Amino acid sequence: MASTYEDFWNHDTFAVVGHSAKKNFPLLTYRGLKDLGKTVIPVDSSTPEIDGDHAYSDLAHLPQSADAIVIEVPREETREWIAQAADAGIHDVWIHMGTETPEALELAEDEGLDARSGHCAVMYVSQGFSYHSLHKWAVKLARKY
Repeated sequence: MASTYEDFWNHDTFAVVGHSAKKNFPLLTYRGLKDLGKTVIPVDSSTPEIDGDHAYSDLAHLPQSADAIVIEVPREETREWIAQAADAGIHDVWIHMGTETPEALELAEDEGLDARSGHCAVMYVSQGFSYHSLHKWAVKLARKY
């Protein structure tokens, strides 16, 4: 049976949120989802374009609704993106490992969001052999996948 972490990636449309002015945009996750045939909407208030695609400044202005959101921004911004996800009606949330905060997780719980944290998104969406596939193997071996 698939874990809640694996199930997250079964959605069709994802918003991927980054802040390029402060931290590299999560291109590996973005491209990995696209390679899996998913519809992926880049959200980054600090740049007009990600990987040749129009970037949206917030969740209120997406061209279509997203089934799920991947948040990989500086920790001090995570809570705000959780609030935006709740306002946009996005129930499934992935908070990239190391960017979660107690306040963000508490807000997600208070809003009834299904938030996942503490894991690297790339090990779920990357294909082929890489550091991320080794990470995936180790996490599966530890039964934490």
